[in-house]
Amino acid sequence: MWGMTSDIAVFAEDLTKFYGRRRGIEGLTLEVRAGEVMGFLGPNGAGKTTTIRLLLDFLRPTSGRATVLGLDPRRDKAALHRRIGYLPGELAFPGREKAEDLLRFFAEARGGVAWSQVTDLAERLDLDLSRPVRAMSKGNKQKVGLVQAFMHQPALLVLDEPTSGLDPLMQQEFLGMVRDARDAGQTVFMSSHVLAEVQHTADRVAIIRDGRLAAVERVESLGKRAVRSVEIHFGDPVEPAEFVVLPGVSAVVVSGPVLRCTVDGRLDPLIKAAARHDVVDMLSTEPDLEETFLSFYYHSEGAGDASRTGA
Repeated sequence: MWGMTSDIAVFAEDLTKFYGRRRGIEGLTLEVRAGEVMGFLGPNGAGKTTTIRLLLDFLRPTSGRATVLGLDPRRDKAALHRRIGYLPGELAFPGREKAEDLLRFFAEARGGVAWSQVTDLAERLDLDLSRPVRAMSKGNKQKVGLVQAFMHQPALLVLDEPTSGLDPLMQQEFLGMVRDARDAGQTVFMSSHVLAEVQHTADRVAIIRDGRLAAVERVESLGKRAVRSVEIHFGDPVEPAEFVVLPGVSAVVVSGPVLRCTVDGRLDPLIKAAARHDVVDMLSTEPDLEETFLSFYYHSEGAGDASRTGA
């Protein structure tokens, strides 16, 4: 089949969607390998949800093509959706059913779902299946959505902002579920604007910017691009001159024995320079995703779409 080999789970070529004159995505070409966790990163409004809806045939493209699990999303939609676990970015559950009744409906519709798998997932996420879904908090509704996505152990999980509404403990549990899925040979395509969601689980990340694919990177490569804020407390005053010349170090401010700066990339040069002095304490603040994006975009501006690949 066009654009698909057995080791590629998702293939998109020049995928484009315009809403009138407004661009959703344009010219997006992307491969997701079978058995990998691919993080799909970008700020809100960058085109992540549009891409997912196109891949699942919830939207029709203006141009371009895609295959998912070797199938055409439009022609083979019913067969494809049986093999996919999908969590939409905005959940809207119908009726007044209890979580158990709703999940039994999903299980019967898909067929072949062991109810013990559902209860195990619910227990893992601390989800009370006896409660009506409409009375649940946003976080608990999200748990219902996660259970229905994972319940049939699909070949491909497509998760749009999956930790929205989850508390930190449940976020960690969810990341464990993603790792378990990968270990079982499942493919995970997960959109997020939170770097920490994919930092410890994804094999690669695709970064989308203003509707265009900016890059595909291995996670460790993305981390090296991040700009960190660093504060070092020394036993004695230091001079800024020896630090301003270090590669990747900028915005150096020294106040007696305290040095503050930003570091773009590896910390090693700064650490080695600081080690020549009596270091009392060192604080490194990891950047949030927006800071990482800004740093990445400034470096890749004008370089062309997806000009950096860490495949």
